[in-house]
Amino acid sequence: MVSKLSLRLRIFLFFCLLGLGGLLSVGVALWFGHARALESTVANGFTFAAILAAFLILGLTVAIWLLFDENVAKPIERLASEMRTRAHAGVNGEMDMNAARYLGDLAPAASAVARQLNDTALTTAQAIATETGRLTAEKARLTALLTEIPVATILVGPTGQIVLYDGQAGEILAQLGVPRLNASMTEYFDPKSLGAAVAKLGKTGKDVICTAKSHDGTQSFDSKLKPMEGGGYLMVIDSQTLDISPDASRPLVYDFDLLDQRRGAAEMDILDRPLRALCFSVFDTETTGLLPHKDDVVQLGAVRVLNGRIIEGERINQLVDPGRPIPPASTKVHKVTDSMVRGQPDIRTVAKRFHDFSRDAVIVAHNAPFDMAFLHRQAKATGVTWDHPILDTVLLSAVLFGASERHTLDALCERLNVAIPMELRHTALGDAQATAEVLVKMLPMLEARGLSTFGQVIEETRRHGRLLEDLN
Repeated sequence: MVSKLSLRLRIFLFFCLLGLGGLLSVGVALWFGHARALESTVANGFTFAAILAAFLILGLTVAIWLLFDENVAKPIERLASEMRTRAHAGVNGEMDMNAARYLGDLAPAASAVARQLNDTALTTAQAIATETGRLTAEKARLTALLTEIPVATILVGPTGQIVLYDGQAGEILAQLGVPRLNASMTEYFDPKSLGAAVAKLGKTGKDVICTAKSHDGTQSFDSKLKPMEGGGYLMVIDSQTLDISPDASRPLVYDFDLLDQRRGAAEMDILDRPLRALCFSVFDTETTGLLPHKDDVVQLGAVRVLNGRIIEGERINQLVDPGRPIPPASTKVHKVTDSMVRGQPDIRTVAKRFHDFSRDAVIVAHNAPFDMAFLHRQAKATGVTWDHPILDTVLLSAVLFGASERHTLDALCERLNVAIPMELRHTALGDAQATAEVLVKMLPMLEARGLSTFGQVIEETRRHGRLLEDLN
């Protein structure tokens, strides 16, 4: 019966309760004041009545506010966040009507809109899935074909950033550093030798044969540069003369949106850059325990997000030798045993690789202070400085869904329809992948809130600083 009342009537009743409660408080206070006046003086009686009335009205106001907050304000906030996830994060399914049962017709109306969005999105998703399946099959055939051809192919954009590389090029780049889309070619190849060839390419507009040297000068690569329409070039390296074995499992990695990237965005202050223009390195660790000052990392997983998409083929999934026995209680959680980490690289080696993997990127983690504490502890021994900008998905969740909600990774995944296979839960790569998927769904939601730049997001997350330490 109560849940069927309209929202307007419900708010009217709140004010009625506040008014009647105020009158009742004054009446009770006057009654007690009158009784006190009979015992002492009239002045003392009225003073006592005024003080008692003030406390009663204050207590009544707090009680009604808590009632209003629990039954109206929080459900409206929760309803808004649920609608936002359906509008901007592609979440489907029925909305939680029980939480909004006291909001009158607002909840059913919101549910109807969400259901209509779901139906439209489902039709669109089916069409996209059909086309994606076709493109995936074509990509697999292309990858297999490129693997058989004894050349390595790298597509470079107008700004000198890597836009595409095939499996064989990935093997070459892995010898020179960590393969990454949007990375500058000068991170892998000597700027002098490559720069001369690129300059000649720009002057002649014709193919250029050159010998590209590695950045440290220890390796040489017989290459051909082919100009691309609109700027940039295709670098083809003869891999027959190189000591590489193409990895068939390494996919063709590309993002053609990088061809439209201009130098201006990269030269902007990080706080002014649009979220979509940022690269994110999302990571997670599994450890011997929960004390960063004394425990050690046993596994590190990371994926990269670029232009709002997870880059398939660019990831780290590395076991780490902690140099000490792993407690059975920890193994029970993450399933990493002493025999699995025996002979694996130590955290100094893995942290250095992750540092290269995260170059020019925003580091993202769920409860980032915990994971970053392990890296900071080893920074001196590793010889790297962790001065990257950092985002924490716990704080992003608080911004989008309110501080009173649960912000665990499991809760976020459930809220945003992100599935974590049970066998990957509490593995570094599995949790990093889940965090990346959560981040990708949060980005359009943040933009819909008017938080379109990194600086705006950081400013908003600092309002929830009581939840976690600000690492920026």
